[in-house]
Amino acid sequence: MTGIILPLLPSEPVTTLTSITPRQAWLALVVVCTLSYASYLAQRYWAPTAGGLWTAALGGLYSSTATTIVLARRAKADETLRPQAQVGITLATGIMYLRILAIVTVFNLALAYRLAIPLLALSLASLLICALQYWLSRPFSRSERVSLGQNPLELGAATIFAILFIIISLLSTWVTTHFGVSGVYSLAAIIGFTDIDPFVLNLAQGGTTGMSNSALAAAILIAASSNNILKALYAAVFAGGRATIFSAAVLVLLAVAGVIIAMTIGGG
Repeated sequence: MTGIILPLLPSEPVTTLTSITPRQAWLALVVVCTLSYASYLAQRYWAPTAGGLWTAALGGLYSSTATTIVLARRAKADETLRPQAQVGITLATGIMYLRILAIVTVFNLALAYRLAIPLLALSLASLLICALQYWLSRPFSRSERVSLGQNPLELGAATIFAILFIIISLLSTWVTTHFGVSGVYSLAAIIGFTDIDPFVLNLAQGGTTGMSNSALAAAILIAASSNNILKALYAAVFAGGRATIFSAAVLVLLAVAGVIIAMTIGGG
């Protein structure tokens, strides 16, 4: 149904409050749902026989936040799963950076080019730390699996995403008009505590006017860093403190690195 609706939507803005068109909003939904659904199918039909690391990686494509919560809860429930949970949390975040870059590339090659080095560097750092964690702990048991719940193409999930996209588009335009680039950075930090995909897609599709690609890239990095802080809190709270403390610390470190990079390129 999401694919059928797309060509029926107008390709011109329907309000002066945002430059995003209904077709752009729905196309964003189709792209993100397609990526998430591919991950969902792989987890459901392939990952059960592929081992825990693969399910954590696929979870990063689906939702690194959801993956973090699931693994943290498992670490609390079963002490023997703590090393594997820490590896999986770090791995999911490393994949998240690649997911963001892939989404931006679909809509804005110039912005993707500006983000490529920072996101690839942060992803590489995550994966190297993940490899170190894996080396220091025993491997995942092949029977372990990350289950993230509902089908991402269900109409309820699609509707929520579309509503979030529109609200964030309106907010971004208003913030840019009244507070400029610094306002968008502040909004990015707040958005990081929710779903960052609508925000990233809004920026990639030109939802804010008058911002350079460097400023847009900085805003996306800030949102991702804020999301890492949220995941660090989830890792600590749902695992009961020390169970996933190392991965929580890694997430905070990556968040700090992301903000530093954002501030460096923001004026470039």
